[in-house]
Amino acid sequence: MAPPFRRAGELARNLRFTMSFVARTLVEDPLWLAIQATRRAPEPLRRPLVRALGSAPTPSAPHALGRMLAGDTVRAAEEAEQLLTRRDGRALRVAAEVAVAVGRPELLDDVEAAGPARNRAAWLLGDVEAIGPDAPAGLRAQVSVLRPEPMDESAGSRVTGTEPEPHSGTLTVLHHLTNSLPHTQSGYTLRSHAILVAQRAAGIPAVATTRPGYPLTIGSLAARGTDVVDGVAYRRLIPGGVASDVARRAAQETDLLTEAAREAGADVLHTTTPSANGVLARAAARRLGIPWVYEVRGLPEETWVASHGTPAARARAASSRRRELMRAKETELALAADAVVTLSGTMRDELVARGVPADRITVVPNAVPDALLTAQHPTPEAARATLGLPAGFAVGTVSSLVDYEGLETVVRTVATLRARGHDVTGLLVGDGVSRPALARLARELGVADHVLLPGRVPPDVALTWLAALDVVLVPRRDHQVTRLVTPLKPVEAMAVGRPVVASALPALVEAVGGAGLHVDADDMEGWADTVGSLLNDAGWRAELVERGRGVAIERTWVRNAETYMGIYRRCLGVTV
Repeated sequence: MAPPFRRAGELARNLRFTMSFVARTLVEDPLWLAIQATRRAPEPLRRPLVRALGSAPTPSAPHALGRMLAGDTVRAAEEAEQLLTRRDGRALRVAAEVAVAVGRPELLDDVEAAGPARNRAAWLLGDVEAIGPDAPAGLRAQVSVLRPEPMDESAGSRVTGTEPEPHSGTLTVLHHLTNSLPHTQSGYTLRSHAILVAQRAAGIPAVATTRPGYPLTIGSLAARGTDVVDGVAYRRLIPGGVASDVARRAAQETDLLTEAAREAGADVLHTTTPSANGVLARAAARRLGIPWVYEVRGLPEETWVASHGTPAARARAASSRRRELMRAKETELALAADAVVTLSGTMRDELVARGVPADRITVVPNAVPDALLTAQHPTPEAARATLGLPAGFAVGTVSSLVDYEGLETVVRTVATLRARGHDVTGLLVGDGVSRPALARLARELGVADHVLLPGRVPPDVALTWLAALDVVLVPRRDHQVTRLVTPLKPVEAMAVGRPVVASALPALVEAVGGAGLHVDADDMEGWADTVGSLLNDAGWRAELVERGRGVAIERTWVRNAETYMGIYRRCLGVTV
């Protein structure tokens, strides 16, 4: 535990940063700040406000805002659209904020007096050139980081014109991350933590920093300066204040990361997509004269395109200037790094097609701890009994509940199988923006009592929920991002001893490694037929479990730690 004076200093720093952010935003965008504060308020405080707003006449700005805060995004958007057509002063500004908040920025296309929401709508639509100097500083910084930097024929630390000095002895790596445990639990943070734990176990003194301002920016206002989880130190880079000038903000953040790397004695900087991390790590590595590694965990521009809810919106995003700039920036950073890591062969091939030399790219796939393979996992029946779940078959997943995961397929498969006489329950464990829509679909299909959405659960409990499944489903939609990026969940499922049925997409075929079954993403009857046949055949399930275990044994974090060591040694000119 930190000494009292140190803790007081941390809290004072947090307060300075928070007050600086609030003061700046009160000037730039007070309505947005009020709405965001309300959305993040504790439920006992938020509930009466939502109730009061809901009693306002309809359509009206307060009523639309109440619907948005209550999670009724469809009707909130409909009411916002009505108000936007009236062009009525203050109501219009609130309606614009509601439209953006519920993911309908296109409603502002012909609205001139929408205030700062107009800039956020342009950003969500990908119209980067419409974001002017009057936009909020945070948004201008996001645009600025995408601007191209002149390319150099050299890579990484060699941009300064010097080759890295040969290194001997123990090397220290600093990982610069978007977010981390214990404040954020996601596939990204779990992979990061597994890498750090495995590297430390292999004798690499690995430490981590997180993006400037995090986790204060997600509401963890009492966060410590450093969190230690399983022996891994996560240092927080908290500026003294929020600079409005974009160049000064970038210099301030570079100073923070550079100082953290110096104090850690870092020999290598290792960062991940998206580009904001890469730009900062590149700047700090240049200043320190050390190599840096860029881990391409996804294609941010394609994830952004896939996040749009309709085909028309996705098409608009795919042809936007923002997507063009995002793609070019990710390519620029991969070309500039001393080494590139990615998660799959499909992503490696995409990077090679963009001009990144194949000999600078190493595939380090998603993996599992050795302990997950050696542990005794409960049978599905025993796990369901532990969790108090129904005794019949269970299918589903433990995942982020977002649109491109295609989890409505789980709901439809359960409905079809139950109509065919199967006693089956659907489990969708996790949280995300798609959760309300999934619950609504279950009600519409008459299976609300047979599709359980328990929300986010702790990692140890999540394994019990995973073990409770007879078949794990990974029904990702067919988007460019899902064709290229491999998820962690199939490997975990195979390590726990559960058969996997996944969409027939290249990245998922690679991730499952021939140990599971594949169905076209949109073939709803095919999903029901395949899962139903598997539930009826215990021998087939056992065969897939055995194949899956063979794949999982080859994909452990211990093996990956050895691969990372080789990458760092090559960057440092170490010969073995």
